[in-house]
Amino acid sequence: MTVKDITKILEELAPLAHAEDFDNVGLLVGDHNMTVSGVLVTLDTLENVVDEAISKKCNLVVSFHPIIFSGLKKLTGSTYVERVVMKAIANNIAIYSMHTALDNSKNGVNAKICEVLGIQNPKILIPKAGTIKKLTTYVPNGESEVVKSALFGAGAGEIGKYSNCSFSLEGKGSFIAGDEANPTVGTIGEVHVEKETQINVIYSFEKEQKILEALFNAHSYEEVAYEIFVLQNVNQDIGMGMVGTLENEMDETGFLQFVKKKMNASMVRHSKLLGKKVKKVAVLGGSGAYAISAAKRAQADIFVTSDLKYHQFFEAEDQLVLADIGHFETEQFTKDLLVDYLTKKIPNFAVSLSESKTNPIKYL
Repeated sequence: MTVKDITKILEELAPLAHAEDFDNVGLLVGDHNMTVSGVLVTLDTLENVVDEAISKKCNLVVSFHPIIFSGLKKLTGSTYVERVVMKAIANNIAIYSMHTALDNSKNGVNAKICEVLGIQNPKILIPKAGTIKKLTTYVPNGESEVVKSALFGAGAGEIGKYSNCSFSLEGKGSFIAGDEANPTVGTIGEVHVEKETQINVIYSFEKEQKILEALFNAHSYEEVAYEIFVLQNVNQDIGMGMVGTLENEMDETGFLQFVKKKMNASMVRHSKLLGKKVKKVAVLGGSGAYAISAAKRAQADIFVTSDLKYHQFFEAEDQLVLADIGHFETEQFTKDLLVDYLTKKIPNFAVSLSESKTNPIKYL
């Protein structure tokens, strides 16, 4: 398999289009067409991880965090980032990062936290805006089923747990074909009126190119009339954080101790306890202060995340408990998720879980 073959599988789980605009995801080092001898999955790509990849004969490192985040102006080995990139290039090792593309996946980072903590029926906490689009097109009546089938095959018309969703109206379309046109129906220079069907379908924005290609290939007209609209509808499948419920409610102290144990956290920083039972829990792997208001709107009893600053703990405002368990700790199981996913998708291929320690924070 090539790097492109494997990253295509990863992008079925977390399309790169779902990453945040500020992020740097995808293939950061290497050649898409390189044949892969083995895959090493890690949270961070550090020098010891590249050494591990060399020793295990893995020439593709799949990393959650991107080793290159901002632009590199030189490669002299003066920083850990430069040294990692130089070592990877010298040893012909490719590096691929998923980061916020996987954060925004309904089966990604936060789904794994929910699994570890036993949170049931999780839903996206902050749905990603502007990710649902609507396509309207017009086809001759006799072609409507063929065109709809092509659009559905390209991924259009999926709403939650339903597929092949559309809405159609019949009417009349008119045009005059110009001198250089090659019309499927009608005569050059004359007004032609055709009985047509208006087809409306929605789709997730990353599928747009494939859907338009399907439309153009299935449609008989030389010039295809279509319109695209960005919708404000909530996307159930893309976004940051998750919120769900525990099977059995717990007291606050007991739940925090449970989280500390299950997430292998050395310590838990938290806001004032409210003396309430914990039933509804919000989670967000990595730095999650921006989601405090969303957790309150979701009426969560507790919000588990990391990297909260002093003043951000005041934002709990006696509405919920904020729990900061550490950045690494919230994301540590991500590499297990990716190894399990790749092993199921390509069971006869060498996929290894990195054993290298990458957490830069130590505790007394």
